[in-house]
Amino acid sequence: MSAKITCCIVLYRNDKNVLQKAINSCLNTELDIKMYLIDNSPTDELSKLVEDSRIEYFHNPSNPGFGASHNIAIKKAIDQHSDYHFIVNPDIYFTDDVIGSMIEYIKTDMAIGMMMPQILNEDGSIQNLPKLLPSPFSILWRKVKKPNNAYNAFINKYELREVPKDLIYNTPILSGCFTLVSLKAVNEVGMYDDNFFMYFEDWDLSRRIHKYYKTIYFPKVSVIHEYESGANKSKRLFKIFINSAITYFNKWGWFFDSERKEINDKTLSQFN
Repeated sequence: MSAKITCCIVLYRNDKNVLQKAINSCLNTELDIKMYLIDNSPTDELSKLVEDSRIEYFHNPSNPGFGASHNIAIKKAIDQHSDYHFIVNPDIYFTDDVIGSMIEYIKTDMAIGMMMPQILNEDGSIQNLPKLLPSPFSILWRKVKKPNNAYNAFINKYELREVPKDLIYNTPILSGCFTLVSLKAVNEVGMYDDNFFMYFEDWDLSRRIHKYYKTIYFPKVSVIHEYESGANKSKRLFKIFINSAITYFNKWGWFFDSERKEINDKTLSQFN
C-alpha cells in the first residue's frame, strides 16, 4: 500500500515567480501528493497561483506565525490520514525528484521521524544547517564570529562542517526550510510550539522528535534555498529572533540543560 503524502508552504507577500518555482518543484513527482498553501498575507492575491487540483489554499491574514500556520496544514494532513508531510519554505526549488527519493528512504526505517536533504545556495555552496544542540553561547558566538581561530574551531564542531559531505547521519537539529516529517512521530511529540512566532520553532520540533526518533540529514539529494538572513538585516526580525531564543532557552534550559551534552556527545560519536 502506497504512503499518503502531503506538503505545505506558508506564504507572506512572496514574490510570485519565486513561489511558483517552489510549488512546481514539490508537485513535480510521480507520487500522489497534496499541497497546502497557508497564506498569511493581508490579501489573497497569491491565490491566483493555485492552478493545480492537488493544491488547497487557505487565507490566514491573522498571521499567527510560521509554526502556528504550518500546524494548520499538519492538522489537515493528519485528518486526511497522511503518513508523511513535507514542510517547505517558499524560497526553495529543485529539479530532481527529491520528494520521491526522501520518501523511498524514510519508508525503509520506521525509526526515522524527520529528514532534511542537503541545502545549497544558488551558487552551489552548501548551507551548514545540521547542528548540535545550541547553548546561549553558541547563538552569541555565531553573531560575533571572533576571535577567528577559536571561532573557526567552534563553528566546525557546532555545525558539523568536517563531517563527510555525502554521509547520512542522525543529528538533533535540522532546519525547517525543507523538512520531511513522519506524522506518526508528530502525533507522538506534538506539532510546532505556537509560542515561537518565527525562528527556533524548527529547532524545538527537531529536538522533540530526536528524543524518540532519528532525525536524519540526507545529503544524497539537494535543494536550492534562496536564503536571506533577515534577522541580520532587519531590526524587527532581529527582535523576533531574540524573543524566540529566549523562549527556546526558557523551555530547554540556559546554561544548565541536562540533556544537551549527552545528546551532542552521542551525535559526535557517530563520526569517531
